[in-house]
Amino acid sequence: QVQLVESGGGLVQAGGSLRLSCAASGTIFSIDAMGWFRQAPGKQRDLVATITNDGSTNYADSVKGRFTISRDNAKNTVYLQMNSLKPEDTAVYYCNANGVRMRIYRPKSDYWGQGTQVTVSS
Repeated sequence: QVQLVESGGGLVQAGGSLRLSCAASGTIFSIDAMGWFRQAPGKQRDLVATITNDGSTNYADSVKGRFTISRDNAKNTVYLQMNSLKPEDTAVYYCNANGVRMRIYRPKSDYWGQGTQVTVSS
């Protein structure tokens, strides 16, 4: 089984910064992409940023220029550096691992972390 453990959430004032980390553990042969999604109260879960195993990134328009996603493939860990935070960034942030293969030639699966709260005060 594969587990994703997130850390780094918290309370910050508007304009501040936070760095989220997510480490995938378990039997892992490869992961196609890792990313971050967020869900505010009463809203759907939305993509924040993703990064493939070759380093290609994709960002939501609302975070472009403020957030940076990075990945350490050797550690199966993904990071999200969040700068210039705004109150509208307040949400539970979920880590996602897409296309996880536990062993070579085995089927791929997707996994989610438990979520970490990010609160930005005005």
